[in-house]
Amino acid sequence: MTVTPSCIHLRNGGTSLFISVHADSLPEILYWGADLGLLDTASMAAFAQSQTIAVTSGTADLPPRLSLIPQQSEGWIGTPGLQGSHHGASQFSLFIPTAVTTFGSGTDSAPTSFELSARDAEADLAIDVEIHVEPSGLVRSRAILTNLGAVEYDLDSLLLAFPTPATEKNVIDQTGRHLREREIVTHSLTIGSHERTSRVARAHATSMIHGTCGDGPMWTTAPVHYVHVAWSGNTRTVVEKTPVGQQCLLAGELLMPGEIRLEGGHSYETPWIIATWGNGLNEAAQRIHGYLRARPTHPQGPRPVTLNAWEAVYFDHSLPRLLSLVDTAAALGVERFVLDDGWFSSRRDDTSGLGDWVISPDVWPDGLNPLADAVHAHGMQFGLWFEPEMVNPNSDVARAHPEWILSPAQRRPIACRHQQVFDLANPDVFDHVLTQILAVLDSVHVDYIKWDFNRDLFEAVSPRTGKPSYHAQTKATYALMDAILHAHPDLEIESCAGGGGRIDLGIMERAVRVWASDCIDPIERQLIEAGTFLLLPPELVGSHIASTTSHTTGRTLTLNLRASTALLSHMGIEWDLTEASDQDISELAYWIKLHKHLRPILHSGRLLHADHTDDTWNIRGVVSLDGNDAIFFVVHTASSAQRPTPPVRLPGLDDAKRYHLTHLHPNNPHFPHDGYHPPLPWWPDALTLPGRVWSEAGVRLPDLLPQQSLVLHLHSID
Repeated sequence: MTVTPSCIHLRNGGTSLFISVHADSLPEILYWGADLGLLDTASMAAFAQSQTIAVTSGTADLPPRLSLIPQQSEGWIGTPGLQGSHHGASQFSLFIPTAVTTFGSGTDSAPTSFELSARDAEADLAIDVEIHVEPSGLVRSRAILTNLGAVEYDLDSLLLAFPTPATEKNVIDQTGRHLREREIVTHSLTIGSHERTSRVARAHATSMIHGTCGDGPMWTTAPVHYVHVAWSGNTRTVVEKTPVGQQCLLAGELLMPGEIRLEGGHSYETPWIIATWGNGLNEAAQRIHGYLRARPTHPQGPRPVTLNAWEAVYFDHSLPRLLSLVDTAAALGVERFVLDDGWFSSRRDDTSGLGDWVISPDVWPDGLNPLADAVHAHGMQFGLWFEPEMVNPNSDVARAHPEWILSPAQRRPIACRHQQVFDLANPDVFDHVLTQILAVLDSVHVDYIKWDFNRDLFEAVSPRTGKPSYHAQTKATYALMDAILHAHPDLEIESCAGGGGRIDLGIMERAVRVWASDCIDPIERQLIEAGTFLLLPPELVGSHIASTTSHTTGRTLTLNLRASTALLSHMGIEWDLTEASDQDISELAYWIKLHKHLRPILHSGRLLHADHTDDTWNIRGVVSLDGNDAIFFVVHTASSAQRPTPPVRLPGLDDAKRYHLTHLHPNNPHFPHDGYHPPLPWWPDALTLPGRVWSEAGVRLPDLLPQQSLVLHLHSID
């Protein structure tokens, strides 16, 4: 059975996705972006015809197609969508559609979802593809490849393709490292391919998003399309531009040789590919935020203010010291207390004990209940650190079962933080880890797990098969999390991977928060969190108030700057409060109270960044869904060429409303003035202007010294 050629127009959430279905090859997406409006049958046919590529000299005799999974059999000369073979044969595929279905009801009752089944009779392969346009305008897609033959099929790569407009002449992605993750970068897109990969199942140095963008103010107006692979293992994304006028994004899992061998009747399912677009990064990110917030698994209710004891005590787990910290935290209004690394087995430093998930009788002779009970008695939640996927060679379990470690046969992978990686795909290892963790959770009332992942997966080879095990390890990690959550359904999990090494929408099916970075320096966090917000809304991003002198950069910074930076996201504290001054404690209590007052807006409204001519300024904020309130955070990170700064435009306000501005600091920031004249005529008295003036003309803000901040509240008086 074959499919009759047709045109399909999916519409939802301000997004159009136009698909041309062919009888002789896979369908192709002709357009993906702003809603094209209601198109009748004749208009859709005419539009499809208008996108046909002309045949030119030196090319194939038929117009090339950029299908959902592009192939050479369709005239595509770029990165193949599918690579694999039956022992070297059937390397090139031609899929013929056998069924196409649309369903859902979006804008003007247009369909919102598309499903395709197709078959390659010669290669004995079947492919199923589904595409959904969500109410936020986000696009989700995945594919399932099935081997219908008797001979095994070795799958090398399966990527889904999304076209982007030629006017987007730049590549946008991210660069980074541990303690400085997800810096947003752009550069010119030339003919050819630009590829980003994760090969060690962590992503400090790779990109969470990958796409194309046009010129102009990046946050507010420059057109942009980008994709994200919702997968916690290895990933591959490609920006491709061909000489025949095609431009696209391809995305999927990066597979190592031999990882996926499909026996007859077996299937491989790609991760979900998340695709978004917008006029500016603000709009593109808001589509993802809207989708995440609509999920039934999205955390409901206020995100509890969290104190993590790591930078306060490190491995010094003295109960009296921790109880003093608990008392101080509770008095400040902290709602969750987390005990970090060091509570188990021989774990007195990071060289031993990992993998032996037994409460240390030396450090905790009465178990963890004395601490957990004290935390709960104050009305706080109790959190506990685990690193379930890792093992120290210096541990009881590694000595007893060296064969449980992912490793080539003749050598161990290079050590990272004195640890190796458990082969979680081995049922014996999985059961060992699960049993030990559940025993701890059954003995202590734990509300929250900080799930860490502190090393790259170098040479992740299964000792049982000798083959790479990145895919299997990721699936096993998901299964381990699912099993723990099934046993303790009220438990919450944070995804931490040496900080921000595992932030993706695969892990967010299980986790309700990420630790954006091990660096809590608020200057560094401006860059780190801006990049993280391209995927996650603030309530899913842990941001803590650091100690006075940053443990990772050595910078000494004001509490105003440290607290105002943490105020927007899932706020917490990483600081030995028993050594804080009385003034610091008083101001910290103010910031916690302010966060609790504002978080209903901050964690539900539209997140916005403002463009500024000077990159020493970072300006971001949230506008409430009803448009009545906005909270903006203004940070001057370093000295700049212009002083004072030009007017700052605050985007996203309602043109028809008048907004009254006040600042929310417990005291004035350190302004560079002589003490006799105010920094501006209207400061600190309120200023009232129409929303369009704030957004289009802007206002001159006080002349902040470097490393100072303002928190501004704009409230509609109409």
